[in-house]
Amino acid sequence: MKKYIAEFIGTMVLVLIGCGTAMAVGCDPMMGSGYILTAFAFGLGLLTMAYSIGNISGCHINPAVSLGMLMSKKIGIKDFWGYVASQVLGALAGAGLLALIFNGAGIVDMTGGYGSNGLAGVNDNAWIGLLVEVLLTFVFVISILGVTSDKAKHGHVAGLVIALSLVAVHILGIGLTGTSVNPARSIGPAVVAGFGGNWAPMGAVWVFIVGPLVGGLLAAVVYKALEQGKK
Repeated sequence: MKKYIAEFIGTMVLVLIGCGTAMAVGCDPMMGSGYILTAFAFGLGLLTMAYSIGNISGCHINPAVSLGMLMSKKIGIKDFWGYVASQVLGALAGAGLLALIFNGAGIVDMTGGYGSNGLAGVNDNAWIGLLVEVLLTFVFVISILGVTSDKAKHGHVAGLVIALSLVAVHILGIGLTGTSVNPARSIGPAVVAGFGGNWAPMGAVWVFIVGPLVGGLLAAVVYKALEQGKK
């Protein structure tokens, strides 16, 4: 149970810091400061949690990462579903806290949807958005599998490498899809936005569920094939 509580807290913090920063500063690629701040906010949020709860749950805080770990036989099917449920609930809690803070203080949400992902950057082309999410998640998850491999010797810096990987995919992806690479991170803000009367993010949320899961699955398959036979 402690693992699941850790995943709940970790995902809540990721959404709180990452999406909260996006809400506060905006993510317009034409205004680079907010764009870069948001990318680093997600990375630093992950870094903070990696060195806080990593020794308890592994700090997946992302269903796509948990799927990659399941396919790599680092967790079992029971833990996979427990992790996913905890991550989604954590994302909902994080987005709910943002709604409480921003609405309670009358602060303008610069994203218009609690940091929800969208397809405006790809001209509402869902299939291109799906491709973007598959590719970005593939890069992110394969970096995690590599740096956490039993054969790797980067344990003390693994959290930093993973966090910087998340920053990197955000720098490319924010202007395209807002960068999900994490179904829970997308579900939480979209649902909370819906309860607030803005159901637009829910229309595309399937892209940000399917894309990251496919990307995570592909990363696990490719990494396993590359690692097999390597001494």
